[in-house]
Amino acid sequence: MAAEESTGGQTEYIQHHLHHLQWQVGDSKFMTINVDSVFFLLLMCVLFVGFFLYVSRRATSGVPGKLQCALEMVVTGIDGLVRETFHGQSKFIAPLAVTIFCLVFLMNFMDMVPVDLLPGAWHTVGPALGFKDYLRVVPTADLNTTLGMALGVFMLIHYFGIKHKGIGLFVKEAFTAPFHAESTLMAILLAPANLLLRLIEELVRPVSLSLRLFGNMYAGELIFILIAVMTLGSSLDAVSTYAMIPVQFISGFIWTAFHVLVITLQAFIFMMLTVVYLSMAAEKH
Repeated sequence: MAAEESTGGQTEYIQHHLHHLQWQVGDSKFMTINVDSVFFLLLMCVLFVGFFLYVSRRATSGVPGKLQCALEMVVTGIDGLVRETFHGQSKFIAPLAVTIFCLVFLMNFMDMVPVDLLPGAWHTVGPALGFKDYLRVVPTADLNTTLGMALGVFMLIHYFGIKHKGIGLFVKEAFTAPFHAESTLMAILLAPANLLLRLIEELVRPVSLSLRLFGNMYAGELIFILIAVMTLGSSLDAVSTYAMIPVQFISGFIWTAFHVLVITLQAFIFMMLTVVYLSMAAEKH
């Protein structure tokens, strides 16, 4: 009986932590806004802009401070990667890459916040303000967030393609690449296959961008929750509690150290794929 109650409590705990604070603006599920994801996304945007303004206003041409040095290393490194990857002419790409990397990293880094810290505080504050007792703090663990960013990249790809090639060449390439033909007859015959492959390629990009980031961050968030569950409802009188505490601590430490690499790598991958896609869109085939 005690085991069943423990299992039920653990299941309820996990489900509670994976439920968003939502605002229903219509009858359809598509009319539901995950308020917590939107709030923490905007909060990370404010932190990003505020941090860059703070460092830039205190920047010096002499010996840089630690913050300025760290920021310059990030900006210079990303700028070098963009120069090597993007072969078109645009002053927009490097700032875009810096913005994507920093914002995605900040949103991912919210996974480093202890599982019950902010939801525990919201447990007291939220209901008192008339809100439901749900809160998720990692915006990139929400598919709506990652899909929204991927669709933004999707629109930029087509904007850059039309800007660098013109609408005529942009549409023409959809029917003439990747299978090229010298004769008019073969070009007409290959046009449907080229168009089909082009449509698949364009649809796969936002899907892969969004699912890759979402899947990694959702899995990371879930593992942190499962580590927290190890001692959920444990009694100080039970010997098993003292056996599980060091296991929980070691597991949490190892996963935290590993997850720092994951959140950084995922931010870097999202940024680099965006730059690669924009570079491909600007190239003439």
